[in-house]
Amino acid sequence: MGGLISDSLLLPTFVLAMLAFVVPRLLAQALPEGVKFLLANAFLSTLLLFAISAMFFFCLYLWQGLSVADVAAPGLAANVFFFGRLGLAAGIIWAPIMILSVAGLPRKWVKETW
Repeated sequence: MGGLISDSLLLPTFVLAMLAFVVPRLLAQALPEGVKFLLANAFLSTLLLFAISAMFFFCLYLWQGLSVADVAAPGLAANVFFFGRLGLAAGIIWAPIMILSVAGLPRKWVKETW
């Protein structure tokens, strides 16, 4: 059972889904209420989740047994492109959940109306 969780896509999917729900809600605590700030929250959440998912895949490669030297061997630009592409492809997991999380934020507004 432990191999199923660590070797499959179950753990990365679960972590990215939870992050996609939590990141916009954390940003909403720092940003004021309003439509402009809601759009800013969506934009910042997208950038953060893209960067977090790319770093998450980098950490997964290290967790699976590769050394930092092995991962860094192709060079910085190649790694940024490779892990950036993985982070962007992971958007199929985190983007719909992030959009639903951002769309639910106006329900909790006290000062502004939608």
